Amino acid sequence: MLGDPELRHLKKGDIIQLQRRGFFICDSPYEPLSRYTSCESPVILIHVPDGHTKQLPTLGLKAEKERRQMTGNEQSQNSLGTFAERSPKRETTASESMSKVELAASIQEQGDRVRRSKAEKASKEVVAAEVKILLDLKSQYKAATGSDWQPQTASSARITNRDEDVKRESKGVQMSVSNTVGIDHEDAVSLRAKVDAQGERVRKLKSSAGSRDDVNEAVQTLLSLKAQYKALTGHDLAGGESRKSAKGEGKKKKEAKAQGSASGETEAQKVDGVCSTAKKTTRLGLEAAKEEDLSDWYSQVITKAEMIEYYDVSGCYILRPWAFAVWESITAFFDTEIKKLGVQNCYFPMFVSQSALNKEKTHIADFSPEVAWVTKSGDTEMSEPIAIRPTSETVMYPSFAKWIKSHRDLPMRLNQWCNVVRWEFKHPQPFLRTREFLWQEGHSAFASRAEAEEEVYCILQLYRRVYEELLAIPVVPGRKTEKEKFAGGDFTTTVEVYVPINGRGLQGATSHHLGQNFSKMFEITFDKPETNEKAFVHQNSWGLSTRSIGAMVLLHADNVGLILPPNVAAVQAIIIPCGVTVTTTENERKTLYKKCDEYEETLRAAGIKSRGDYRDNYSPGWKFNHWELKGVPVRIEIGPRDLKEKQAVAVRRDTAEKLVVREADIVGEVTRLLRDIHVNLFDRAKAALDANMVVCRDWKEFVEKLDLKCIIQAPFCGQPDCEDNIKRDSAKDESSAGGALMGAKSLCVPFEPLAVPQPWEKCIHPECHRKESLLYTLFGRSY
Repeated sequence: MLGDPELRHLKKGDIIQLQRRGFFICDSPYEPLSRYTSCESPVILIHVPDGHTKQLPTLGLKAEKERRQMTGNEQSQNSLGTFAERSPKRETTASESMSKVELAASIQEQGDRVRRSKAEKASKEVVAAEVKILLDLKSQYKAATGSDWQPQTASSARITNRDEDVKRESKGVQMSVSNTVGIDHEDAVSLRAKVDAQGERVRKLKSSAGSRDDVNEAVQTLLSLKAQYKALTGHDLAGGESRKSAKGEGKKKKEAKAQGSASGETEAQKVDGVCSTAKKTTRLGLEAAKEEDLSDWYSQVITKAEMIEYYDVSGCYILRPWAFAVWESITAFFDTEIKKLGVQNCYFPMFVSQSALNKEKTHIADFSPEVAWVTKSGDTEMSEPIAIRPTSETVMYPSFAKWIKSHRDLPMRLNQWCNVVRWEFKHPQPFLRTREFLWQEGHSAFASRAEAEEEVYCILQLYRRVYEELLAIPVVPGRKTEKEKFAGGDFTTTVEVYVPINGRGLQGATSHHLGQNFSKMFEITFDKPETNEKAFVHQNSWGLSTRSIGAMVLLHADNVGLILPPNVAAVQAIIIPCGVTVTTTENERKTLYKKCDEYEETLRAAGIKSRGDYRDNYSPGWKFNHWELKGVPVRIEIGPRDLKEKQAVAVRRDTAEKLVVREADIVGEVTRLLRDIHVNLFDRAKAALDANMVVCRDWKEFVEKLDLKCIIQAPFCGQPDCEDNIKRDSAKDESSAGGALMGAKSLCVPFEPLAVPQPWEKCIHPECHRKESLLYTLFGRSY
């Protein structure tokens, strides 16, 4: 929450939300004192309608003072609108007094009609029409009385006798009272017994961790029975789920409030105890479906889950703590593992001189369109432009040449955690394709090629573990084709990720063997111990970036929000106290919160990252939605009943499954749940990968499978010109696909292919007839 002084920083076109006042767009930004007028220019905001019908809070003391100075009639006219304008000085007559009673009866009757419509599951249009009539009647009542209609007003006018109509005379006016029965009537008693039985069934389903569908069905049946009871007797039945005590009633109301919060429903929208179909949403949840609009869904997930904040420089984004915690988990694991190999951390400047960058022209050719240059210092043009590193080979290797003189200086293994800038011209996407991103880049030098190649595969294995053991993402390890390998290197290895929702491949991380290409360019040599002759070192480079976080979101998040794998979650278990109502005493509340604190401390002591949510300005239902959106793996609910029975309810984020856990078993059960969640997320992604990675030997089948969101292993000759043809001829134009679809590119040559080339097979492209040197290569559309 930011205070009013922050409004001075708004720019024209910015959209903000003011607490309890709605959304506004900045039409004119704040301007400081002008030297011409000696006045400040205020911020001008224009209210953006969002469908909200409730009157906004009155602003300023002046308006409040004017309201208090109004006469009764003036206030009545102000609230009545056009009705009051037609009769500005109305006085209540006896006949009008009777009409108030008739209106109250009509409102009660229409409210019963609305409830019956909902209980019978009538269509939305029918219910909306009934609700509109009810709202009109309430408006007439307010116009006649000057006050809002209250349920007790109608109950005082009700006569509980179904067999006769009672005539009440007042100033010659007669009123017919609606037909109801007493609460002791045999029909009412029978219906009340059904409500109690159904309430007991709901309680048993909840306590036994029944499925969500069964619980919802039972609750709907219970609500329908209660609506029938009220329609019959005219009284609300405080039974079913909890009618044994005031505390139970308080919990029932709390659960109902939580259920309302989960559907975006508010008390202001309830009409005569029945929720209006025109629900107000809090906009807390996602408003786009993953299957329908992937781009909008992805943007909403990362912003509403508080991972990313957009920045005013295109392609650059703010990593919020929730996302950075994932990156910290990755860095902690990987940094520990590479140090076991003898790698040391360091840091090199982000600026590269033009002469150094141009030393390796083959290497920089692939990066040159993306290099960002610093050309000015203040208002002065720089004598030589300075590049911002797109990668650090040309930054680090001049120093390698100075530091390496003898075989005793080898191997040299350095790593730096840093940012790089690649000024992408393609459509930027947070995490996946950004102009600045965080990564680690390792650079090493060895005396022999065998030592260097051994490290290449060792580092690739660590990258596989990052994805599988931390992010719960299966990968396909392999070697890049000649066309896709790192510019200036001998060969490149990679771990590739499959994204099922759109059938694309995503490069997870790469480990390159550079051979002696860079050492010859930068003259990195050492003296051989056997001959004392100069020899060039063999080099590697390897890198993993925050793109891995984007892969995690694409694979695991759903239409509720983010799902965090437990091993990278900032909070693995969120503890939420429930059942605190207006009838809860201060001592009971403190006891409940103290028990939540004890759970939190117990879990933390066991190494589980836990947190309690004790905010008193949000309901438990709102908190449930909030933490589900943020993807916390396990939610722990604790209420007064759980306190007495020494238990808690644990809810899994990945399956929404509920489990009653004894207090003594909380550490073991939560640990097991976290392990099971990781396994389940990995297994789901692995099943999707296995189902959609296919072998094709025919070009027509290749294109068909590509359009079915598959990644394809096919025989390939490895020639760059043939790869260009495959990409060109497998693309879809706008007329045939409803939108341009890129062609297939090679993702890798898998180390463990699904098939091996046969003597009779040829390259997959129909115009290529090469049969020699075929390898089964993984193709697919990619990020």
